[in-house]
Amino acid sequence: MHASPTAGLVDALAARLGRAHVVTAETDLAGHLVESRGLYRGHALAVVRPGSTEEVAFVVAECARAGVPVVPQGGNTGLVGGGVPYGGVVLSLARLNRIRALDPINATAVVEAGCTLKAVQDAAEAADRLFPLSLASEGSCQIGGNLATNAGGTSVLRYGNARDLVLGLEVVLADGRIWNGLKGLRKDNTGYDLKDLFVGAEGTLGIITAAVLKLYPRPKLRATAFLGCASAQAALAIFERLREACGDQLTAFEYIPRFGLEIVLKHAHGAVRPLAGDHAAYALVELSSPQADADLMGALETVLGGLIEEGLVEDATLGASEAQNRALWYLREMLSEVQRNEGGSIKHDVAVPVSRVADFIEEATLACEAAMPGLRVCAFGHFGDGNIHFNLTQPVGMDKAAYLAEWERFNRIVHDIVARLDGSISAEHGIGLIKRDELRLYKDPVAIDLMHTLKRALDPHNILNPGKVVALEGEMPAALPGRG
Repeated sequence: MHASPTAGLVDALAARLGRAHVVTAETDLAGHLVESRGLYRGHALAVVRPGSTEEVAFVVAECARAGVPVVPQGGNTGLVGGGVPYGGVVLSLARLNRIRALDPINATAVVEAGCTLKAVQDAAEAADRLFPLSLASEGSCQIGGNLATNAGGTSVLRYGNARDLVLGLEVVLADGRIWNGLKGLRKDNTGYDLKDLFVGAEGTLGIITAAVLKLYPRPKLRATAFLGCASAQAALAIFERLREACGDQLTAFEYIPRFGLEIVLKHAHGAVRPLAGDHAAYALVELSSPQADADLMGALETVLGGLIEEGLVEDATLGASEAQNRALWYLREMLSEVQRNEGGSIKHDVAVPVSRVADFIEEATLACEAAMPGLRVCAFGHFGDGNIHFNLTQPVGMDKAAYLAEWERFNRIVHDIVARLDGSISAEHGIGLIKRDELRLYKDPVAIDLMHTLKRALDPHNILNPGKVVALEGEMPAALPGRG
């Protein structure tokens, strides 16, 4: 009788990491087997919690020797099933949580993958610098996961995605070797830029254990406004005028539909109506500057005054204090959370060229409403960088399970329009499991082939987060929510 390939693996890991950091009890595993939306539930042999890069390398090498998959996991705030394990070992990076170095003059921070985004933001602020990545889950999401999914957020308009905020990485490879690419250089032409292989790869090519992040001058002033307008087309015109007038001072332009504001006011505790009347569309605008004497409010008032005279802005309110600014941002930040109170939601995280974002919202809204009478479209998000969360809320009174069973039909409607507008079916949430098979329908076949080539080259035995992003031969089907 042959021994199981996993025989002795847990004991070997516990001997190196300590028994307390190798979790096998079902009750302790439970929180690591499902992501925040609960769309997929997996299973695992154990959750391991290494405390150093060398321990991560040991875990990966031992799992590779035993032929056991490794699923890296940060704060487990993902939305596409990318962190859900289907067998093998969950590798939690929570204990790798040190700020290793911070260089204000070079404007860089070297941080470990288990640092929460908020901890990195706070460390930068303590040095009078800004780390600009900003997400609703910043108190619990971790930098390793942010980089592995190439996270976006509300500041992409000014600072770019997570990929744009990285200068170097430290990565554990599928055979347990450690690649040390932690250089804080803005110019380095010594061959291939390896870090870009791992940012956005969702742990399928290597496990990020540390990163060199870019810092920026900390804003000393902010000016926030909440605008009401007649349509997505009007919002696009407003955005273009603000960008022309304010340049890099325009750091956020978030779009909210009427339905979105209505459900926030209905369900979010403490939400206050920002404008007296109702409007078909809204925009949350922020200007910021590192100059303490910048007249941001004056600049905003001047542009908005002209837009109001032209009828593009129907009504507006400006935050007169930091408390009022936070109250306006609260309306946007609660929008994702409150949707669950209205029933089932079929979600799409898509991007189109900024010039086509209003066309997309209008065309996709009409197509989806025609496909299911009573459907409520909640299209919102990062208008200034072309990323729209095109979420579809079930008709009032419809059975939730029956509604979610329509996910694939609405994927085809929405994603076909995105493709025709030269867009992307995943803007900032990643591919994971939920969009893995969808990717093959819309990605250039040559690109898919190159992705498979990279996966086989860097992870020849397919032990790193198998089944995610790209499907190799024989891997499990990626059932959509409502069908599995």
